[in-house]
Amino acid sequence: MSAGGFHIHGPHDHELEHAAAHSGPRDFAGRLAVATAIIATVGAVFAYMGGLTQSNAGLYKNDAAIKKTEASNQWNYYQAKSSKQNLAELALELAPESRRAFYVDEIKRYKGEKDVIKRDAEKLEKASDEWNQKSDEQIHQHHRWAQATTALQIAIAMAAIALLTKSRWLQYGVFGLSGVGTALGVLAYLHI
Repeated sequence: MSAGGFHIHGPHDHELEHAAAHSGPRDFAGRLAVATAIIATVGAVFAYMGGLTQSNAGLYKNDAAIKKTEASNQWNYYQAKSSKQNLAELALELAPESRRAFYVDEIKRYKGEKDVIKRDAEKLEKASDEWNQKSDEQIHQHHRWAQATTALQIAIAMAAIALLTKSRWLQYGVFGLSGVGTALGVLAYLHI
């Protein structure tokens, strides 16, 4: 510094002062390392949620199959009652007058039983469809979580390359792709 209060330094001195003022945790590598740790943490949460939704989808599909099997059993029972009703109707035609009242009552009983069985079978089919729909929703959500996780994993790989090459453009790419991954995670969370 001169006696008059003016300070004159060369470009090299300016760069050294600038580097000293901007070094530490706020420098390029430090910022990118912190960002990478945050991205990895968010990615781990997204990966967990992706696994959870995939497991739920499998469980819901299993519940749908169980309800469908129960519905099928009810329809088989309904068919058996229909066969018995048909036999009672045939017997009514062939039976002597003294036995006709018995077969009329049997036919009424089978019709009533079939109505109850039919309602139960239809309820079970509806439940099966609902479980299938829940499973499909979980699979869609799983795909969103997987997309979000993949975007964050690519961002982490890009961060490593950016650190090695000290490329600002790659750093911006890391932040951009992290934003995309986070947005996909938000869509998954919102079931969109």
